[in-house]
Amino acid sequence: MLDPSRMPAHVACIMDGNGRWANERGLKRTAGHEQGEQALFDTVDAARELGIGWFTVYAFSTENWKRPPEEVKFLVNYSRVILDRRRQELHDRNIRIRVIGRRNWRVPRGVSKRIELAEELTRHNTGLTFTVAFNYGGRAEIVDAVRAIVAEGTAPGKIDERTIARHLYDPDMPDPDLLIRTSGEERISNFLLWQIAYSELVFSDTLWPDFGREPLIAAIAEYQARDRRFGKI
Repeated sequence: MLDPSRMPAHVACIMDGNGRWANERGLKRTAGHEQGEQALFDTVDAARELGIGWFTVYAFSTENWKRPPEEVKFLVNYSRVILDRRRQELHDRNIRIRVIGRRNWRVPRGVSKRIELAEELTRHNTGLTFTVAFNYGGRAEIVDAVRAIVAEGTAPGKIDERTIARHLYDPDMPDPDLLIRTSGEERISNFLLWQIAYSELVFSDTLWPDFGREPLIAAIAEYQARDRRFGKI
């Protein structure tokens, strides 16, 4: 039983295991990504029903361009298809869509256009904020923030943590309370490096296509069992 008074305000998730899920079934890796779509939106719905305010997922990293060209093409086009297919559904659920990452680097115009349409359609929604990290890297985000600060001519002595935080891709996004990674891997993989300084980390053995409401509840229960001290005694 979850404690409603101790729910994480922001849950972030590294969706891992699509390829292994497909390989175990003798299917193409792309079949795992397709099954992962249903898991994603089942989890988004569960987060919304549980009263979580922010849910952020790692959809496509700046390193994913190194994958086989066929898979890269599928993932990039699939992101466009998902935005086309799901944005109205999410809008009807009062979910706000945001996308973080480098939009002006390698992202096809068609995908950028779908991102803009989804964000604009859901801009004024007041329920869960669903953030998709697309063409995203944690180090790239920090580099881009520093470049913006330098371009503004900010004096070195005036730069502090708040300065950098204001120049991240989404300055309004609160730091995650809980970061989940699926498939048994125990790495951060360049995801939200600045924001997860004090996040609780939960590593689930569940492959992402099998993730959903119950594994999410299990991860939150583990989070609630921990004592968060933020450096204090």
